[in-house]
Amino acid sequence: MTDLDDERLLALLLQGDQAAFHHLVSRYQGAMRAVAVAIVGSTLADEVVQDSWLAVVRHLDSFAGRSSLKTWLITVTANTAKTRLKKQRRQVPLDDRDGPHGSVGDERFLTDGHWRDAPASWHSDSPEELLCEQQLAECLEHTLASLSELQRSVLLLRERQGVELMDICNLLDISLSNARVLLHRARLSVFATLEHYEVTGEC
Repeated sequence: MTDLDDERLLALLLQGDQAAFHHLVSRYQGAMRAVAVAIVGSTLADEVVQDSWLAVVRHLDSFAGRSSLKTWLITVTANTAKTRLKKQRRQVPLDDRDGPHGSVGDERFLTDGHWRDAPASWHSDSPEELLCEQQLAECLEHTLASLSELQRSVLLLRERQGVELMDICNLLDISLSNARVLLHRARLSVFATLEHYEVTGEC
């Protein structure tokens, strides 16, 4: 089934083909979990994905095909995640919260959002350097956890999943200008953590 396109896969799903459903899960589970993590965090992500699959099964026959199957699954996941946040009253408005090391100045970035001068590279030439990479990854995860939920969501969806900004706006129900501000602030905080680690070797 690896070469099935979405149209044929959908037809099999609507016929109740269990193998097709297992293939659907294996093909898109990772993307759905990534979206859930971006919106609700890793603790609740698995529950959100499980609820999303239940919603998919219930509403599969209403999928009109106006978007790709993947886009529809991601939208279902995002909506499920947002509903979960509302129930827990954990939604965070647009704010100025920085990471644990503050943020760096706008002059560090080009107009397209990329770093003007990236931090020095870390090389995996020895166990000590591999350990440093693991410590840096933990520092970055700590920084992500310290951001507001909207900042973290926009950053993860854009940088880890490659979701376009307009699609992020639709998934999170925010304006394009807000998405740009959130992404910019989150990037500044991440850069500050990288710079702090490069100078001190500590989180």
